[in-house]
Formats: sequence, C-alpha cells, structure tokens
Amino acid sequence: METYVHKVKFYETDQMKITHHSNYVRWMEEARLYFLENIGCDYRQLDEIGISSPVVSVNVKYIKPTVFGDDVSVNLKVEKFTGVRFVMSYEMTCGGHTVCCAKSEHAFFNSDGKVVNLRKAAPEYCERFDFAIGD
Repeated sequence: METYVHKVKFYETDQMKITHHSNYVRWMEEARLYFLENIGCDYRQLDEIGISSPVVSVNVKYIKPTVFGDDVSVNLKVEKFTGVRFVMSYEMTCGGHTVCCAKSEHAFFNSDGKVVNLRKAAPEYCERFDFAIGD
C-alpha cells in the first residue's frame, strides 16, 4: 500500500471551517497520480502512447471531518486490474483516525475513445499493475 500525504489548505474548507467534501476526490486523484508515477506507469507516459484512463465511477464514505492545517494520509492500493479496467481503494487518515474511505474505477481508452485492453496495447505497463496488486 502506497501513502500520499496532503496538508489541508485554507481554501479547501467551507463556511463551517471543515474540509469541503469535494476535496477528498481531488486528493484521491493526487494520490493516484503519485502512486502510478512511483510504479513507473504515470499518466503522461500512457498519454504519449495514446492511452487514457478516466474515472468511470467513484464511491466515497466520509467518516470524520478534517480542517485547515491537518495532514491527511491517503493510503491506496490497486484492488483489481483486468487490463481493461482497474479499481483503486483509498483510506484517508488524520491523527491516527480514519476520516474517509473510497474507491475509484477506471477504464483504458485509446485516442479514438474506444476501450483498450492494456495487456495487448502496452503489456509492459501491465506488469507494473500486476506487481502493485501483490503489495
């Protein structure tokens, strides 16, 4: 499991002085990009070969609020990888407490917008996903 740390910014809070719920999804993306870069499969590399992997679904459960200045650790892992889709899970913690749990599902598409099987289109990246599932 990979960990990404985000410090809550003032502009990420709302009138109630807690982190606005939409920011957790942004932190998921920050953590996902960090993770993929660290396993040698960053989005820029995929984009250069004409492959994108947009979010096709997100599920978020908010457990405890965070506030300005909090350090939120985003622990993530690849739960499933088929070559066509992958699912990532996220557990966000702050001060030793779980504050949010989430999942995101992604699919691979070519530049024409057609679904791509990464195992066929770019098998070298599949090894990195398969390895990440083992963690």
